[in-house]
Amino acid sequence: MSRRVIDSSAILALIFQEKGGEKVAGILEDSLISAVNVAEVFSKLAEKDLLTAKRISDFYQLGLEVADLDPEQAFKIAELRPLTKKLGLSLGDRCCLALAILRGAIPVTADRDWKKLSFCEVETIR
Repeated sequence: MSRRVIDSSAILALIFQEKGGEKVAGILEDSLISAVNVAEVFSKLAEKDLLTAKRISDFYQLGLEVADLDPEQAFKIAELRPLTKKLGLSLGDRCCLALAILRGAIPVTADRDWKKLSFCEVETIR
């Protein structure tokens, strides 16, 4: 069972060699990611005109388990909306959080505002 769920912001820090990216590299082995967060990563690469077959291949070589969005997660994502609205958390953010909660895992993000959440433990990379 994976102990961590990686947010797209953390994966992007790794891809772009930003601060905290080295921490992400060290925890990939026991982590998973939501398919929604994979879409966010690929979207950010496309936005920067960097979405190439090589980049996609490199992403999958990280070995992360990709979890599909299911109805149970969708319900949890909806439940989290009122709890996260003040912080401005996106649908993708809530996908990561919901998956972590349902899997009994720790969400990992580059977004320090997540530390303000009172309903789950959060690990930040910087």
